[in-house]
Order: sequence, then structure tokens, then C-alpha cells
Amino acid sequence: MKILFVCTGNTCRSSMAEGLARAILAGRGLDTEIEVISAGTMAWPGSPAAEQAVQALAERGIDIKKHRAAALSEELVKSADLILTMTSAQKQQVLELSPEAAEKTYTLSHYAGETGDIPDPVGQPVEVYKSCADKLEQLLEKALDRLWDNEGKSNLNTE
Repeated sequence: MKILFVCTGNTCRSSMAEGLARAILAGRGLDTEIEVISAGTMAWPGSPAAEQAVQALAERGIDIKKHRAAALSEELVKSADLILTMTSAQKQQVLELSPEAAEKTYTLSHYAGETGDIPDPVGQPVEVYKSCADKLEQLLEKALDRLWDNEGKSNLNTE
């Protein structure tokens, strides 16, 4: 199973979501069952994660220093089993790129049972990134609970 996280530049929110999801999955023993990747709708391929994002996750024991931005592509969308965007506008961009992805594309908030977009911390102080990471972690825990039940069975096709 493959989860694709999408934001704008793939240097802040989606890179942090990818790192956090890997850590959560490893803690649940699911890191071999679920692959996580990320991309940006306007990414400069090869760009590193924002220093504030690296710092915010390093304080949680998660290393994303080697992260490099990837541009959202039709191939990435097709290869993913679940696509989680940071905003409704990004969800719309995914669907414009690949309309057939509608049944597997959600905002992270919606998939986690909440509402609202995740604000972009780009250019803000590290405290804003830490707050964003807190929100991402909370939503990811809920999203992964929805995706993978306690018996180790995928709930991917459930609404």
C-alpha cells in the first residue's frame, strides 16, 4: 500500500507529514506494510526540506534532512493507493491532473474526520512549524487508525 502526501512546495507540510507518518507506522509495526511518499503541486524537484521543518521534526527524533522535493505527477498519483492533501485546493489540483483519482484523494483533515485546511508555515519561525507538526501528527494518528484497523487489516475501501 502506498500513501502520497501532497502540499505546494513539498518542503514543509507534506515532507513533515511523510516523516511523521513513517515514524508512526514504525511505532505500530506497519512500516513494511505501508509506503509513504510526498510531492508538491509547485515543487522545485530536488529542493531540501525547509530548515524549520527539519528542526521541528528533529526535536521529535525524526530525521528528514535527506528529503528532496518531488513534483506532483500523473505517475505518482496513479501509483498511490491513497492521496492525502493539505488543502482542498491541492485536492482539486490532484483531481485536475488525474480525475480518475477521485475515489482515493482526500484532504488529510477530511480523511481524519475533521475539517479545514492545514495552513502553510513557509517562511515562518520554527514555532509555527512545530505547531504545524503537532496538528499533522494528530491528524495522521486518526487517519492511520481509519486506514488500518487494530487487527492489521486495511480499511482503504471504507468510507
